[in-house]
Amino acid sequence: MSTRTIDAQMMTRMFLAGAKNLESKKEWINELNVFPVPDGDTGTNMTLTITSAATEVANLENPDMEALAKAISSGSLRGARGNSGVILSQLLRGFTRAIQKAEVLDQEMIALAMEKGVETAYKAVMKPKEGTILTVAREAAAKAKEIAFEEYEDLEPFFTQILAHAEEVLSRTPDMLPVLKEAGVVDSGGQGLVEVYRGILDGYLGKEVDYSQFVAPSSGRALTKISKEAEEDIKFGYCTEFIILLNKPLTEEEEMEFKDFLNSIGDSIVVVADDEIVKVHVHTNHPGQAFEKGLTFGALSRMKVDNMREEHQEKLIKDSERLAKEQEENDKKKKTMKDFGFIAVSAGDGLSEIFREIGVDYLIEGGQTMNPSTEDMLQAISKVHAKTIFIFPNNSNIILAANQARDLTEDKEIIVVPTKTIPQGITAMISFVAEKDGQQNLQDMMEAISQVKTGQITYAVRDTRLDEKEIHQGDMMGIGDKGILAVGKSTEDVAMDTVAALVDESSEVISVYYGADITEDEAGSFSHKLEESYPECEIAFNCGGQPIYSYIISVE
Repeated sequence: MSTRTIDAQMMTRMFLAGAKNLESKKEWINELNVFPVPDGDTGTNMTLTITSAATEVANLENPDMEALAKAISSGSLRGARGNSGVILSQLLRGFTRAIQKAEVLDQEMIALAMEKGVETAYKAVMKPKEGTILTVAREAAAKAKEIAFEEYEDLEPFFTQILAHAEEVLSRTPDMLPVLKEAGVVDSGGQGLVEVYRGILDGYLGKEVDYSQFVAPSSGRALTKISKEAEEDIKFGYCTEFIILLNKPLTEEEEMEFKDFLNSIGDSIVVVADDEIVKVHVHTNHPGQAFEKGLTFGALSRMKVDNMREEHQEKLIKDSERLAKEQEENDKKKKTMKDFGFIAVSAGDGLSEIFREIGVDYLIEGGQTMNPSTEDMLQAISKVHAKTIFIFPNNSNIILAANQARDLTEDKEIIVVPTKTIPQGITAMISFVAEKDGQQNLQDMMEAISQVKTGQITYAVRDTRLDEKEIHQGDMMGIGDKGILAVGKSTEDVAMDTVAALVDESSEVISVYYGADITEDEAGSFSHKLEESYPECEIAFNCGGQPIYSYIISVE
């Protein structure tokens, strides 16, 4: 292999190094989130996304480029969480599609693949913003294309220039997004991507990286596990294990002779010797011969023989019985498939109970504190037996993952209602009319949620300046649909100021969901103040039980 190309083995190393470097920086990246809320999660979401892919990659044995590309794409798509994670998965998806048929990658192929990744990611985002991870990815790809035909002795200067340009573009993101400049940070998603690039360069340069976290632990019977190929034709039928209690220590020559003998009668040989005992494992058709040879060195102990062909037959029977049962259950489900089903993301027992009461079939635990993955969405879809399924993400950072799950589903119509808050999700669900079709209902739901204004009360985890408001660590904040509505020291005062910012002359209903950290007395006091201040509005108070957010408030 030329030093100016990389093969699947090197690509594997580079990708895992990129994933590892991102994982090591995730908490720092979380702190770059513009809103100083206690659940800044860009670093976490991107790490969980790439770790899902890295786990699949690390457990491949000597993959070619096609197998590697499939593992990266599939793992990242299904593990994608949050907007930043979904965008990262789409960058990887486009990149791997471009390289999957190649044996080795050169500068031109890498540049083309980076460009394809950017194209794929931009298509996944309805309204791309400049100054984000997309900008950093696009400019990095443009730099790769610019220098793709430069003559280098190896790929180090190629990768180094791409990384340097990505860092330079990242440093300019505050000039592209005013909200970043006001908060005094660069884009967190862009920073995460730069850390992936930095790790990839480290991997190429041969930097030692511990990848053990990505490798699935083996079971206690790993030695006797039958591979997929062996299941088709088991050459040696008996898994034979025993211990030799040595008469005297084996010489190196005797140990090699013993191993050669075992190889002559079987495979999957393991011989571990010390001065007193030898642990032996062999797959063979003649266990007795293995025992007899062992007796020439000493007494035998813990002798064990398993018939792998019999085990295989039992496994086939059990598998067929399980598949038959699953098929029977699937047939029943198809017969009872209803027209419409509903999935909602919720956090808090009270909120979940409300969604159940208004007809939601399946609840995904999550929200701002832990964004569900695309895989979580796909599992939920599989549990709802309906021809058309509405998904209410109830968080702007979950919508892309829901869209990705929709695109990966073939046997059901999935309609993602882009609800950004819990109150929007509740309003959308209440707006459903069974007599209308899916698209008509979607239109009605979109109209209904456009009338919902939401405020969420939480605390600041660091000092910052945002929406022309000075915010200090520990302050309470009222966060609206488009920014910070109120800041102060008292939870109740900030909640009242937030309601005041939401209510106008057309407002009719104020709904409040109080969180896990609010007592009934505190909720009662806030409710009483609202009733006194807004006698013309209907006040609805509910125990949401949600974490992080003391109050979730909606005004319609």
